[in-house]
Amino acid sequence: MPVNADFAGREYPATPPYAVGREKIREFAEAVGAADPVHVDVDEARARGYADVIAPPTFAVLIAQQCDKQLIVDPEAGIDFSRVVHGEQKFVHHRPLTAGDEVVGVLHVDSVREAGGHAMVTTRSELSTTDGEPVCTATSTIVIRGGE
Repeated sequence: MPVNADFAGREYPATPPYAVGREKIREFAEAVGAADPVHVDVDEARARGYADVIAPPTFAVLIAQQCDKQLIVDPEAGIDFSRVVHGEQKFVHHRPLTAGDEVVGVLHVDSVREAGGHAMVTTRSELSTTDGEPVCTATSTIVIRGGE
């Protein structure tokens, strides 16, 4: 089944809250080699004006991919995950993700198009706190490889 082009413009409901924790931030920072102490040292983060440690900018992908999963597993979307290649990822941060945040994401399917026998799907995840404060806009493009 080809990717359903009618999904362009679709919006999915908010994801369950994601608890941004100090240990999750520390593990992510270590995994990506983010050495700034603001990611692991509460006193340093507070000295720089943050309420707690802050996540490296790409930490938002953890939450954004939970949003994307809604589309990937939607049987009507026609996406064969075994054929998916990640094409592009962008983040626009409205403020740093901070330990203690509870973040939800709303997924928007911005476009579905064909190119060279492959489908390209661009999504936008609007991440905000459970209080509605915008945190990050994550845009992703996946390529679903066409038949052999």
